[in-house]
Amino acid sequence: MDVFIQNITGTEHLTDRVLATDLLFATKTGIINDARALSEAATPEVRQVLKNHLNESIHFHARVFTYMVNKGWYNPYNAEDQIKMDMKYSETALNRK
Repeated sequence: MDVFIQNITGTEHLTDRVLATDLLFATKTGIINDARALSEAATPEVRQVLKNHLNESIHFHARVFTYMVNKGWYNPYNAEDQIKMDMKYSETALNRK
C-alpha cells in the first residue's frame, strides 16, 4: 500500500468515500479553472466550447455531490452532523496503526 494514501486516509485501503471526496474536490477545481479560462477566451467559438465544458462540469459535480449525500458521506444541510462526521474521519486518520 502506498504510504501517502495511508497517511491521508488513515487506512490501508482507498475507500469509495475517499475516492468520491477526491473526485468532488477535483471537480470543484475543474469548475474554477473552466470559469477562469472562459473569462479569458478571445473568440465566441472558444467561449462556447468553454461554456459547454463548464456546464458539463457543474452537472457532473452535482451528480457526485448527490451520490455522496445519498451514501451518507456528506451532510451539507446539517453543519453539526457534518462536523461530527469530519471529526470521526480525522480521528480515524490520526489513530491509524
